[in-house]
Amino acid sequence: MKRPSVDTAGTHRRLSRRALLLGGAQIGFMAMLGLRMRHLQVEQADQYRLLAEENRINIRLLPPARGEIFDRNGVPLAVNQPSYRITIVREDAGDVEQVIDALSNLVTLDPVKLERARTEMARSAPFLPVTLADHVTWDEMSRVAVNAPALPGITPEVGLSRRYPIKGDFAHVVGYVGPVSDYDLSKIEDPDPLLRIPRFQLGKVGIEAKQENLLRGKAGTKRVEVNSVGRVMRELDRREGQPGADLQLTLDQQLQSYVQARLGEESAAAIVMDCQTGDLLSLNSSPSFDPNLFVTGISVPDYRALTDNTYRPLAAKSVQGTYPPGSTFKMVTALAALEEGVITAEDTVWCPGHLDVSNRRFHCWKRAGHGHMTLAKALRESCDVYFYEVALELGIDRLSAMSERLGLGQRFDLPLSGIASGLNPSREWKETVRGAQWLVGDTVNASIGQGFVLASPLQLAVMTSRLATGRAIMPRLVKSVDGVDTGEGPSDLLGVNENHLRQIRKAMFDVSNNRRGTAYGSRIIEDAYRMAGKTGTSQVRNITTAERAAGVTKNEDLPWERRDHALFVNFAPYDNPRIAVAVVVEHGGGGSTAAAPIARDITLRALHGGTPPLAAYPAKDRDRIEAQEKRLNALIPDRDGNVGGERA
Repeated sequence: MKRPSVDTAGTHRRLSRRALLLGGAQIGFMAMLGLRMRHLQVEQADQYRLLAEENRINIRLLPPARGEIFDRNGVPLAVNQPSYRITIVREDAGDVEQVIDALSNLVTLDPVKLERARTEMARSAPFLPVTLADHVTWDEMSRVAVNAPALPGITPEVGLSRRYPIKGDFAHVVGYVGPVSDYDLSKIEDPDPLLRIPRFQLGKVGIEAKQENLLRGKAGTKRVEVNSVGRVMRELDRREGQPGADLQLTLDQQLQSYVQARLGEESAAAIVMDCQTGDLLSLNSSPSFDPNLFVTGISVPDYRALTDNTYRPLAAKSVQGTYPPGSTFKMVTALAALEEGVITAEDTVWCPGHLDVSNRRFHCWKRAGHGHMTLAKALRESCDVYFYEVALELGIDRLSAMSERLGLGQRFDLPLSGIASGLNPSREWKETVRGAQWLVGDTVNASIGQGFVLASPLQLAVMTSRLATGRAIMPRLVKSVDGVDTGEGPSDLLGVNENHLRQIRKAMFDVSNNRRGTAYGSRIIEDAYRMAGKTGTSQVRNITTAERAAGVTKNEDLPWERRDHALFVNFAPYDNPRIAVAVVVEHGGGGSTAAAPIARDITLRALHGGTPPLAAYPAKDRDRIEAQEKRLNALIPDRDGNVGGERA
């Protein structure tokens, strides 16, 4: 049936309106799209052009050469050497395991590092290189290069790694570097982007750690073109970084190595210090370790061997160790008493072998007593009772003040790890730390360097330098940075009466040169080298009344860890002090037998600048010394680290 004309006209009108609405919407949408495109392409063109360029060009960091470390004469102590490594790119290798098997026929692959590389490959992009072996030899690199066509995806690379040519002789001072760990990053508030470079090395202890910012240098950059998945297509340009600063230390390599050889495998520490400048000429802790083991990550067995050693080879005893200074502290008591007018050089004290104070008996090391003692005799023969009596009149306040003036209880500002401040006890310290009042017996103990008093070998060397010169000598370890000297002007005077210092020095001279002196057996007989010193023996255990009645057990009959510490300090030459020496032998027994002979040999070597003449030693010792020096000289490495024998 034919539709009426009215219905047809209405339908046509409705369709026309819809077409207009739809067309208008389409035109509006196109207009908005056009405006948006204009906004992006015209108004924001520069911004998106920059983003596109950044997606195509990456800027990557170039690690700088680490600053090197030298001794005072230019002998290298920490250097950079080419480090050869072999990497693999998974996508280029094809059958990775087959390539690794082929490589293992040419190069020795560490199973642990190989497994670590497999793990890294599994979680990395296929086009990123992964290290299979590092620190490979040149011969191994050559074999890999020759067989490159049969090793798809394998690339031999060269970089820089740290090496310590003198090995253990400077381990506690220079320290070592190692791969950056998550723990290292967690300790730094705003880590340098350099530290996130794979296999980047960071100073862990010693100067390497404390001077990290100077030694690290500034990163360089290179611009590389990458494709859409991040693969490097080509290098566009590069800007080399700024190498780290070179450091020159005050230490003398030949002296340092001699001292290390002289200490042998004793658990000990020794310091040689320039009396005039404060330069540390040697800074030794024994036994030591090879810092090269830590550069790429030490193995578990090697690390356990170090940590399980009773003699603690990882500890820098010369600055970290603190010990009761024993009788080496008696110069402090004597000088304080002279300065305060408590005694004069002529005053005498009777020593019957003990002193009773507050219902407690304090013993002298000489059970029968020393009899009448003057200051000079008391220091020469190390009479304890003399200093007990002096301390009762002096008091802890004045004793503590003199101790501080001579450098004890201070933490010196050196670029070393874990420098100990020791302990210079006072009334306030005991009340704050121990929650108890200071007792008169505490003062008696402190007067001979026992009780609460603790000092490091470094502090004892500083104390001796100040006594020798009358100046507030400060220790210095870094001589120059990139050739610029770090030295300061002359030290201030201590403000101590020079006549009193002369009396102390003369008594120390008698310790080593008078027949009744406790160090007479370790004297130097050549006038140009004569030394003034003081022995010390510090107890590490309490001696009971019953043991004293039955007879005190000899050190050699005790377990090693219960024996007394042996100490000796000295300066030389006596008439014109040039060096101060401090030696501590842990659980070595008596200072006169264990520490003084070592200090005498070190002193002569430092003053002479090499093997000293046998005429400087007592005639009875010369045959033994000649054999000893020949053996030790064979253990001293040259500037390249080569030695003539193995260290015992």
